[in-house]
Amino acid sequence: MLRSLFEAALAAALPDGKFAANLPDCPKGRTIVLGAGKASARMAQAFEAAWPHPCEGVVVTRYGHSAPTQRIEVVEASHPVPDQAGMDAAERILELASDAGNDDLVVCLISGGASALLSLPAEGITLADKQSITRALLKSGAPIHEMNQVRKSLSRIKGGRLALAAAPARVVTYVISDVPGDNPASIGSGPSIPEPQDPDEVLAILGRYGIEISSSLKGVILENCSATRQVAASDVRVLATPMMALKAAGSKARELGLDPLILGDAIEGEAREVAKVLAGIARSVSVYNMPAIKPCVLLSGGETTVTVRGNGRGGRNAEFLLALHLALSDLPNVAAIACDTDGIDGIEDNAGAWFGHGSPAAVPALDASAYLANNDAYGYFSRLGQLVMTGPTLTNVNDFRAILIR
Repeated sequence: MLRSLFEAALAAALPDGKFAANLPDCPKGRTIVLGAGKASARMAQAFEAAWPHPCEGVVVTRYGHSAPTQRIEVVEASHPVPDQAGMDAAERILELASDAGNDDLVVCLISGGASALLSLPAEGITLADKQSITRALLKSGAPIHEMNQVRKSLSRIKGGRLALAAAPARVVTYVISDVPGDNPASIGSGPSIPEPQDPDEVLAILGRYGIEISSSLKGVILENCSATRQVAASDVRVLATPMMALKAAGSKARELGLDPLILGDAIEGEAREVAKVLAGIARSVSVYNMPAIKPCVLLSGGETTVTVRGNGRGGRNAEFLLALHLALSDLPNVAAIACDTDGIDGIEDNAGAWFGHGSPAAVPALDASAYLANNDAYGYFSRLGQLVMTGPTLTNVNDFRAILIR
C-alpha cells in the first residue's frame, strides 16, 4: 500500500503529456532548448514529443538520469558536488544562450539538482572552491534556500544570469519544483529567473554554519552579487510540484480505503526533529483518532536536512524514517515510507526506506539508536531488507512521506 502511494506521487510528477497545453508560439528564428536538473532529460524528451517545430539545444542531468532524445543533446554530470563535466556543460549552455537573437525562442527546462549540475564559477572562483563550499554546506544542515543563495553568489549562470545572456530573445522557463513554496527563483537556483542578491546575506549564511572563506573569495562574492542586473521577467510555466504529487497519492489512498490527510508540501527542518513532530501526530491519530480517523494515511513533503556527525550512510529520508521508527516502535498499527522522488536518497542507491509492525524483531541485535547516532539509516534498513529501490525516476518533487495508521 505504501509503495503504491509513492508510485502514484511519482506518476504525477513526470513531465510526460504536460507540455501540449503549455507551448509558446513558434518563433521566427530558432528554438533553443537549454536545461539542467535531475528531471531535465525526461523534460527534454517530453518537450520534443510535443513541439512540432525544429529545435536544438543542450540539457545537463545527473549521471544515470538520462533519457533518449533526438534533437536536444543530453549531458550527464555529478550531483550533489559539481564536477568538470557539469562545468563544461554550463559553459556550452551559456554560449548557446548568448548566441540567441531577437527572433529566437529560448526554452529553459529546470528542475531540482540544477544548482550542482549547472556549475559555472564566477570569475575569480575555481571549481575546487565551489566543490569545497558545496561539501561544507551539505554537511552543515543548511536548508535548501540558504544553500541556493550561496550557490547563486558563486555563479556566472545562476540567479537569472542565463536569462541575461539570452536577451533580447524571448525566454520561456518550464519548471518541476523541488523546493518548499515552489518559488521559481529557488528551483535549481533560478538560472533564468532574475533576482537581486544580497552579498551580506550570503556571507551571513556562510558564517552561521562556520564555513570559512578567504578574503579574495569574499571579494568575488561581493563583486558578483553587486554585478547582478535585472532583465525582463521570465515566462514561467509549472509542470509539476510537490503538492501535485501529494494530491495524487491522496487519490490513490482513497482507492485503497484510506482517509488521506495532507500535512503540507513544504516541511523543512532536521530530519530526526521532523520525525518527532510527525510521530506525535501519528500517535494522536492512533490513540484518539485526531486529527484524522483510522484507517488513514498522513502525507507530507518538503525537504528535510541532516547535520552529518557520524560516519555512516543514509540520506535525509532514511534518517527521517529511522527516527520515526524509534519514536513509534511501540505502536503495532503504524507503517511508513519516506523516499526522495528522484529515486536517490542522498548519495546511496536507494530512494528511501519503509517500516512496518514487527520490523525490529527481524534482526534483534540491531541497535536502531546507534545507527541513527552514526547517520547510518541506510545500513539499518539494508540489514532489515526494507530499503526502497527504484533507480533514477527522471523527475524530482522532493521528499515524499506517508505514515499509514490502521
